Order: sequence, then C-alpha cells, then structure tokens
Amino acid sequence: MHDWQATVATELALKDDKQLLEIEIPTAGLASVPGDAEGGIEMTESMQLIHEYCKRFVPSEKVTKTRIFLPEANEVVFAKKTVFQGSMFKLDYLTKPSLFEDFGFGSKIKMTDRVKPEDQIFLVAYPYFNVNEMLVVEELYEEAVRNTERKLIIFNGELDRIRTGYYPPFFYPKLAKLSKTFLPKLESVYYIHNFKGQRGGTLFRCYPGPWKVLRKVNGKYVTLHKQESMPTLKEVALDILPSA
Repeated sequence: MHDWQATVATELALKDDKQLLEIEIPTAGLASVPGDAEGGIEMTESMQLIHEYCKRFVPSEKVTKTRIFLPEANEVVFAKKTVFQGSMFKLDYLTKPSLFEDFGFGSKIKMTDRVKPEDQIFLVAYPYFNVNEMLVVEELYEEAVRNTERKLIIFNGELDRIRTGYYPPFFYPKLAKLSKTFLPKLESVYYIHNFKGQRGGTLFRCYPGPWKVLRKVNGKYVTLHKQESMPTLKEVALDILPSA
C-alpha cells in the first residue's frame, strides 16, 4: 500500500515541477522506527522497497534513463545478484570504502564522471551509513541536477539525523551546513516517522497534503494535528503527542 501511495505522491510532485524529493518509509514494518532491524537487514529491506517503488513509478521508456545510486560499490554487486537481478535500471554507487572509512574518509568519486547525458532520474538509496554520503548527494545535485530537467529522489536517507543535529556541528561542519543549504530545497513527498511509547504516534505526509500527526486508536489512525510545514521531531514528541 505505502509504495503505491509513494508512487502517486511522486508523480504529483513531478507534475508540479518539484526536482528534489524525499521519501522516508520504515523498513522493518510500517510501525517500526529506525534501528528496529539490524543494519544489514534494514539496507536489504530498503533495497526491496526501492525496487518495488521504481517498478511502479518509472515508465518502461525511462528505465534505462534512471540511475540508482547505492552507498557503496559492493552493494551494487549484491543488488545485481539479488533484488535487481535482470533489471534494466542502471545501478551505481556514491563512495568507495577505504581503510579509514570509520573516520568518515572514503575514496572521492567525481559525480559528473558517473553521470551520463541520457540520465533523467537519479534515485539515491539510504545515504546515511557513512557521513560522506549526503555530501556526495549534494554534489550530485549541484553538478548534475540543478538548472536541468533532471530529478533527484532521496529514498530512506534518514535526513532527520541532519535536521535534528545528530551529528555535532563542531565535528561535522559540512554535514551540519546541509540543514541550512540543501535540505530546505527538498520536498518530502512521502514520509513516515513513528514515535513509540504509551502516547506514541506517527508524523506523516503524502504530497500534496499537509503534515499530520496520527495515532492508532482501536485499529484505526486518527489525526491529532495537522499543519502545512514540517514540524520538528522534538515538537511532535514533546508538545503535540503528549497534549493530544
């Protein structure tokens, strides 16, 4: 159901000339939160979601003009052997792992070298395991998407880590800067973030609708609050859900 809704939301956003899109769907089930599944399982689940989404969203004539960026080269090899086996989608990668990867160093790949003139849609898959990945995504946007007809979709990028200051600006100044320079350009076309606990709930958005805070009551989702702009996760957790 959710991949169908995400597809429709994407199509509507593209009709409205939105160029930079965000999709965030829980991987371990619609009621899950990031970290519920082990990292490798989360990535595999995301890969399957992305494959289903692309099959629905990308028309057959654009399949070979769609480039899907996975975080690393070894994941491209894995995807071609499993989820994307036999697929016509172009699979590519953002970073090459290095011995210093744990410290945020990856081999630099110039994004313009990876892009081909016929590419029309870029989909970036879960760019959050290495701090460099989102910086590379911004580079891709600046060098190959901005001021063109191309579209860039970030799928399960866990961008809330950047929005909420999860990465201390002192140690990650470039990443922190994205919250002011890059993220405001994004249109969150389909977004689900769950809050656990006795007074938990869900922050939800399906383009072009408003942002909603939902809670499951007797098996049905009830809208507790809605607004046009995205509330912060802190506002939802500390103000909206406790008072509803």
